[in-house]
Amino acid sequence: MNTELARFNMIEQQIRPWDVLDPTVLSLLAAVRREDFVPAALQGMAFVDAQVPLPGGQHMLEPRVEARLLQELQVQRHEKVLEIGTGSGFMAALLGHRAQQVVTLECDPALAKQARAQLQRAGLTNVSVRDVSAAAGARGLAAEGPFDAILLSGSVASVPQVLLQQLKPGGRLLAIVGDQPVMRARLFSRAGEAAWSDTDLFDTTAPRLQGFEPVSRFVF
Repeated sequence: MNTELARFNMIEQQIRPWDVLDPTVLSLLAAVRREDFVPAALQGMAFVDAQVPLPGGQHMLEPRVEARLLQELQVQRHEKVLEIGTGSGFMAALLGHRAQQVVTLECDPALAKQARAQLQRAGLTNVSVRDVSAAAGARGLAAEGPFDAILLSGSVASVPQVLLQQLKPGGRLLAIVGDQPVMRARLFSRAGEAAWSDTDLFDTTAPRLQGFEPVSRFVF
């Protein structure tokens, strides 16, 4: 396989047509080696428009979904980011290239170990992978907050208030919210100490994050 041609085609045929037009995001996707984060037995899926199975029943999201989430979160170089659901570590790598500091939580110890090793090989010293239980991951990391941005790298039935409280004023949380077959990426913004707003961005689907079973919805 011509890896660089496959990467180019992924960007031009999958990602750009999905309204990912930010040149800094496109440049980053061209530079970060997605294939290094794909299980060795599934290398042929590194650039296809499909979710890639991971050990433990988890999945990497489609490249176009990863790219759109990265674009919509608009992470800046001075910001501190929390990711819930490390998976392969690829999204954490993308965030690490844009943020000052990234903390990413993973409930599968084997996946966390693999992601940590890949991130170290990629030279991303500003990304920290934490092993946590699924229940603890759903509560975020209040002790190390507040955060400028929080990304849930999977779907949830609803966004817990405890996570929204971990945003700085002006901070953003991005999650794929809903139940099959209808899910939607939603961006939550903290306008003040007790004020939030949310915006629907695009329709998609994603595997459910462990620890995020249906709970009472947060009411603004």
